[in-house]
Amino acid sequence: MRRKEQVNAVIAKILSALERLGIDHYLIEETEKESLECFFVRKKLDLKRKSVTDELEVTVYRDFEKDGKKMRGSSAAQIYPGMEEEEVLAALQGACQAASLVCNPYYELPSGKKEAPVPSRSPLAEIGLEESMKRMTEALFAEDTEEEVFLNSAEIFLRHSHRHLVNSAGVDVAYEVYDVWGEYVVQCVAPQDVETYHQFNYRDLNTDGLRREVKEALALTRDRAAARKAPKTGEYTLLLSGQQMRTLFDFYLSRSNTSMVYQKYSNYEAGMKVQGEDIRGDALTLELKAVDPYSAEGIPMKDRLLIDEGTLQLLQGGGARFAYYLGVEPTGGYRKIKVREGKLPFEEMKKEPYLHVVSFSDFQMDDFTGHFGGEIRLAYLYDGQTVTPVTGGSLNGNIMELQADMVFSSEKYEDANYEGPYAVRFKGVKVAGEA
Repeated sequence: MRRKEQVNAVIAKILSALERLGIDHYLIEETEKESLECFFVRKKLDLKRKSVTDELEVTVYRDFEKDGKKMRGSSAAQIYPGMEEEEVLAALQGACQAASLVCNPYYELPSGKKEAPVPSRSPLAEIGLEESMKRMTEALFAEDTEEEVFLNSAEIFLRHSHRHLVNSAGVDVAYEVYDVWGEYVVQCVAPQDVETYHQFNYRDLNTDGLRREVKEALALTRDRAAARKAPKTGEYTLLLSGQQMRTLFDFYLSRSNTSMVYQKYSNYEAGMKVQGEDIRGDALTLELKAVDPYSAEGIPMKDRLLIDEGTLQLLQGGGARFAYYLGVEPTGGYRKIKVREGKLPFEEMKKEPYLHVVSFSDFQMDDFTGHFGGEIRLAYLYDGQTVTPVTGGSLNGNIMELQADMVFSSEKYEDANYEGPYAVRFKGVKVAGEA
């Protein structure tokens, strides 16, 4: 049986089983994934792998009363093409029993209607996975031209996904997306042998972006090999850039998430001045970008302004359940954000003494306390006269204490999940290093 026919057959079995079990409320998620993966040792292709998979997940909802209150529980079951009707029935029956043990206050599912499938607008859709892999591979190794510093291993993943969502409230939508991501390890053998780990993630065929990232990674790894000492313990003007930017701004996404607000982990509310009343640096303007046409629950996605000049405009994410509890519009969950750049060029930021951390062992942001930091793998220390690469030690800042004074660069950085200023400047950040 052809793959699509097999998927349609199992969906028919799912609908039949739902009816037999008396399940009136459900969400069916069908995803077909076509993947191409390449693994490299140095520049040599070590393994190439293709796959096409079909994934089906059915979430069932069970309504009941507890202590006189209307409740709604939910549980999900994985269904596989080729399963027999009784196997499908047993899986959904187990999910139904599990859902009856989940005591959430009642909420409504997103409603909708059958919509025309939404095709991808990515350039990858025009040239296909094979040609896209060829171009991304060329970009990955374009700057790898030296003997002392080089890519010693790399992996590139391309995926084309068709997603179909159907629920009991009328939602019936489908769309396709492309994803490109990967990782690579850069090695420098002199003056000491070191390795640095790097990742990339795009939604388009961003060969120029990948080439720039690799070029920068090669230079940073060379400097990491030359770095010997940690910065001295003290307070510094801190510069962060590149991939750390999204991690920083995740704080605002988490704090404005309906699930965080409903559970009182966050005090955010629309109209709140999230940077405080006195903004001395750059006021934050943050936009939510709809890179997918629908959320995982079938909610139509659109670009939304989350923070305007430091003022929160809405609560977002968290799914339809928490939006229902709070009485706000369900937005769906957003993967990409756009932050307005500042006016200060990055080179101007570097005219005063600074510590520019470009690589951490693990950079983290605590969404509950606002603390951010990590162990320093590579940073550039400018003392007012010379720039010295340093390694070791750790930093610990708190965005709630620093956000009124943060300054953004005028230069931009972009990947699959972030578009905005390349760098941010904080003053008075504590660093634990050498005595």
